[in-house]
Amino acid sequence: MDRSRPLSFHFDGVRYQGFAGDTLASALLANGIHQVGTSIKHGRPRGIVAAGVAEPNALVQVEEPFPEPMLPATTLQLSDGLRALGLCGQGRLAAEADPARYDTMHAHCDVLVVGAGPAGLAAANQAARTGARVIVADADVEFGGSLLGASAELDGGPALDWVHRVTEELRGCEDVRLLPSTTVLGLYEDNYVVAVQKRGEWTGPVSRQRVWRIRAREIVLATGAHERPLVFADNDRPGTMLAGAAQTYLNRYGVLAGRRAVVFTTNDSAYAAAIDLHDVGVEIACVAEIRGTAPEHWAARCAERGIPVAAGHAVVGTSGTEHVTAAHLAAVGEVTPHRREECDLLLVSGGWNPAVHLHSQARAGLRFDADLGAFVPVRTSKPVRTVGAAAGLLTTHECLADGAEAASAACARLGVAAEPAPLPRTRPVPVEPGQPTWSVPGAAGWDRHYVDLARDATVADVRRATGAGMRSVEHVKRYTTIGTGHDQGKTSGTLATGVIAEILGVDLAELGTTTFRAPFSPVAFAALAGRERGDLYDPVRVTAIHDWHVAQGAPFEDVGQWKRPWYYPRPGEDMETAVLRECRAVREGVGIQDVSTLGKIDVQGPDAAEFLDRVYTNMMSTLKVGRIRYGLMCGADGMVFDDGTVTRVSADRYLVTTTSGGAAAVLEWLEEWLQTEWPDLRVHLTSVTEQWATVALVGPRSRAVLARVAPELAVDNDSFPFMSWRDGEVAGLRARVCRISFSGELAYEINVPRWHGLALWEALIAAGEPDGITPYGTETMHVLRAEKGFPIVGQDTDGTVTPHDLGMSWAVSKKKADFIGKRSFSRPDTARENRKQLVGLLPRDPDLVLEEGAQLVAGPELPEPPVPVLGHVTSSYRSAVLGRGFALALLENGRDRIGEHVHSTVGDQLVPVEVTGPVFYDEEGSRRDG
Repeated sequence: MDRSRPLSFHFDGVRYQGFAGDTLASALLANGIHQVGTSIKHGRPRGIVAAGVAEPNALVQVEEPFPEPMLPATTLQLSDGLRALGLCGQGRLAAEADPARYDTMHAHCDVLVVGAGPAGLAAANQAARTGARVIVADADVEFGGSLLGASAELDGGPALDWVHRVTEELRGCEDVRLLPSTTVLGLYEDNYVVAVQKRGEWTGPVSRQRVWRIRAREIVLATGAHERPLVFADNDRPGTMLAGAAQTYLNRYGVLAGRRAVVFTTNDSAYAAAIDLHDVGVEIACVAEIRGTAPEHWAARCAERGIPVAAGHAVVGTSGTEHVTAAHLAAVGEVTPHRREECDLLLVSGGWNPAVHLHSQARAGLRFDADLGAFVPVRTSKPVRTVGAAAGLLTTHECLADGAEAASAACARLGVAAEPAPLPRTRPVPVEPGQPTWSVPGAAGWDRHYVDLARDATVADVRRATGAGMRSVEHVKRYTTIGTGHDQGKTSGTLATGVIAEILGVDLAELGTTTFRAPFSPVAFAALAGRERGDLYDPVRVTAIHDWHVAQGAPFEDVGQWKRPWYYPRPGEDMETAVLRECRAVREGVGIQDVSTLGKIDVQGPDAAEFLDRVYTNMMSTLKVGRIRYGLMCGADGMVFDDGTVTRVSADRYLVTTTSGGAAAVLEWLEEWLQTEWPDLRVHLTSVTEQWATVALVGPRSRAVLARVAPELAVDNDSFPFMSWRDGEVAGLRARVCRISFSGELAYEINVPRWHGLALWEALIAAGEPDGITPYGTETMHVLRAEKGFPIVGQDTDGTVTPHDLGMSWAVSKKKADFIGKRSFSRPDTARENRKQLVGLLPRDPDLVLEEGAQLVAGPELPEPPVPVLGHVTSSYRSAVLGRGFALALLENGRDRIGEHVHSTVGDQLVPVEVTGPVFYDEEGSRRDG
C-alpha cells in the first residue's frame, strides 16, 4: 500500500477514493461497501467473501479504461480513473477494439516454483543456491503469499522483512526469473506449463497481459490453500466473509471490514483473525466454536482480551436485507437459535482446501485426509512435487521446511546440489486441523443454505439431485451446476462432496472430487490470442496477380487464407450486374480467372499409384502419363472429404489438386495415412501450391486466344483432348497447360512458376482484347459451375454426404478391392434409400433467388412443431444464361422427387419450388470441346 498516492475511481456511478496497492475489493470495503452485485439466479444481494482468486461473488464489469467483463473485484488492481459496475453473474463484451497489446513468451528452466508464499520462497531460495535456472511465478502482485495478510513473525521480526530479503536475493541471481502477477493456468504433459501475467514489471500504456509458455525439468507446486466457508441458513448475506479474508484486508490493506463481528469456526485459523481484528478496535461479539472445547492456546488468548468463546455452538441463520445485521446461534445439533448477536460482519472458517488443481492436472493422485477434512496430494514419482499448505501442512514452519526439502530433492535429480539454505526461526503455535463440518441444519429447510454462491446452488438443489438418483459428484455437479462458475468451485467443491456424503450416508473419501481442469482461473481470450488478432489473426495469402486485381477495384473473398477476387465491377455496376456480365462473357466469348489458390500436392515415389488408389474413390493407377482424372476423397465414414484432379506426370509422379480452402487439411490427411497406417509405402508428398501461378482461360474463344500466345502448341481437339496436359511455351514462358473445365465451357488451365504469374496474366489479357476477354471472380465461377451441377465440397456437402448422394457413383470404382471409406458405403444408414441427395430447384417465380441455407418442407402450410424438414438449399444464384434464379439443394429422396414441387422458406413465408436434376445447362456437355 502506498497511501501517498490516492486514486480516484467510480463504482456503480459513485466516485470513491482508494490508494495505490489497493484492489477494487479492498477499496470498496474501505469505503464501507460490502454489496457488489446480486446473485445470478435468485437475485439476492451478494458481497465480498474472499481476498483473492477464490472469490465466488464479487464480479464486476469494468467500463474504463477499457470494457472488461466478469472480473473478480478481489484480484482487480485499483487504477486511477477506474470505472466499474457490480454484476448479476453476466457481463458485457466491449463493442470497440481493444487497444491493448497481448504478448506471448517462451521460457525454459530447471526448476519452476509455482507460488511465492513461505513454502515457495524457501524452495526458490534453495534451488537458486545450486545455480539452477529457476522461475518463480505467483498470481499476486508481490511475493509473500499468506504472509502478506498475517501478523506473523519470522527471525524475531515481521515476516514481510524475511519475504523482502529473500525476494531481493532471488532478484540478484543471474539465473532466476521472478514473475509476479502471473497465474499458472495449466500443467500439461512433460512439465509444460501455461501462465498468464497481468500488468507485471513490463507494464506500459498499451500492454495488458502476457502468456508464458514454460517447459520445466522440475516443478515445485507451492500453491497454498483456499479457506472453506460454512453452509448454514442465509449464509450469503453481504458482510459474511471468510475469516482469513478479513485478516488479509486488515493486515495487508489497512481496511476494517466491519466494526462488530461474530466469528464462526470449525478450526484454529479463525482465532488469529479474531485476535488481529480485536487488537485494532473491532468488537468481537462472539467466537462460535463448533467443537465441544475451544483449543487451549487460542481460548487463553481470547480470554486475555475478553473475547467470548461459545464452544459447541454454531451459527444457524442470519438477519439483514442488504447487509448482515445479526447472527443466530444454537447449540450444535439444535436448529432453533437461542442466542442473537448483533453484528455487521460475520466471519466464517470451515477449514482449508489445499489448492491441488495443478497437482491433479499433472495426473497425480489425491487422497481424503479425514483430520483435515480435505483432499491432499499423493506423492508421485513424476518431476512434480506439491509442498506446504497445498500438501495439507498447517504451520509456517512446516511449509518452509517442506519447500526447501522439495527444492533440494529436485535439484539432486538434476545433478546439482548445495548446502541447505538457512530457514528463518518461527514462533511455534499449536494448530489443530479442526472438525470438518459440511452443513448446519436450520429450522426452515435447506432452500437458503448456499453451497455454491457463484451458482446460487443450495443444499436443497443437492438433495434434489440425489433424490433423482445421482450418486457421483460429477453427475451432481452437472445437475446442480455447482463448481461450474468463474471460480470453478474453489470454495464450493469439497463442500459439495461433503454435503453429498452426508445426504447419502457414505464415506466422503469414496466419493472423491470432480475433475480439476485448466484453466485454474478465468483467462481472457485476448491473452490467449496474443498478437494474433485483427489483421494478424490469420496469415493473409495473395497470388502473384493480386496487385492487378486490386488495381481493377475487385473486392475480395476470403477462401481459406487466400484473398480471391470476388468480381470486377465497372463504374455504376452493383455485384449482381457485374456477375451477370461476367457470366455472359464466359458463355459467349472468353473469360480469364486467377485460380492460383487451388491446392497442389506433388506425389512421388514407386508406390505413388498404389497410394492414390487407396485414398481416392476412383482408380488412379490406370491413368496414363499425360492425362488427368477427376477424383473424390472420402473420410473413413464414407463421406465426401475433398475433390480435385490428379495429373500423371510420369510413371511414379503425380500432381494432385484440391479445393483452395482444403489444401492444408488434405495434405495433413494424406500424411496421416502415409505415416501412421501405411509407412511401408514408398511415397513422398510435397505442397507446391505456392510454386505455381495458374490462370484459367475459359469460353468458346479461349482456344483462339491461347493459339495467339502459344503458336507452337497444337490446341485442336485431336491434338489436345479434354483432361490431358501439355508442356510448352506460352507468351514466351515455359508453361504446363491442362485441358480442364469447371464451367462446362472449352477451358485451359495454364501453370507457370509463381514469379511469372503476372507476366502470363497480362500477356493473355492483351492477346484476348480482340475477343473482349473479361476477367471474372469467384462469384461468377460459382454461378457457372452450379449451372452445370458441379458441387463445391464444403458448400454443397456438409460432412454427411456420400458420392452417391451427389449423384457421382460414376466416380466410385467397383474394381478396387478397397479405398478409404469403401466399407462405410454398406452401412445401413449410408445405404438407405431416403438419404438427402443433390438436386436442382427452380422457384415458381423466376425472379426469386432463394436464400442459401433456406429450409425445404413438403406442404404450403407449416404443421405444428416439430416441423419435418426435407432438406436445405446449398447454392443459389441468378443465371444470365437461364434468365432466372436457380438453386442446388440437398433433399431427402431427392432424385425420386424430380418433377415434383416442395416449398422453401423465404422470410416468414413458404414458396413453391420445382425439383429438377442438378444440371441446368448443356446437359449433354457439347460445349466442352468448343
